[in-house]
Amino acid sequence: MDNRLSATGKRKNAIATVIIRPGKGERTVNGKPLLDYLKSDVLVMDVEQPLNLLQVASSYDIVASVRGGGLSGQSGAIRLGISRALALVNEEYHKLLRKSGFLTRDSRVVERKKYGQAGARRRFQFSKR
Repeated sequence: MDNRLSATGKRKNAIATVIIRPGKGERTVNGKPLLDYLKSDVLVMDVEQPLNLLQVASSYDIVASVRGGGLSGQSGAIRLGISRALALVNEEYHKLLRKSGFLTRDSRVVERKKYGQAGARRRFQFSKR
């Protein structure tokens, strides 16, 4: 199995380990088919964007293991993992993926709740009396 490539993607609190190998275009996430796991066509489309950009959607099998976060964060983590693995295939893929922004890690995470407040930014309601 020396022809497989793996990469890690992160988004919000989700961490995905992605393995790509030449194949027929099968995609599994945590042992389930991609659509069954993500449950949304929009999220599946988001995951497959780097493959569609490079026009290699049917030539690689993808096995992803993802944990943490919600489905949206997990799909973003899988997309970054796929992009990083494809960037290892050849330099031309790397240039195209970089130019389209698929190799940039989205560093936004949820801001923590502060003490003495109702939330991260929200204050408790002011009472004049």
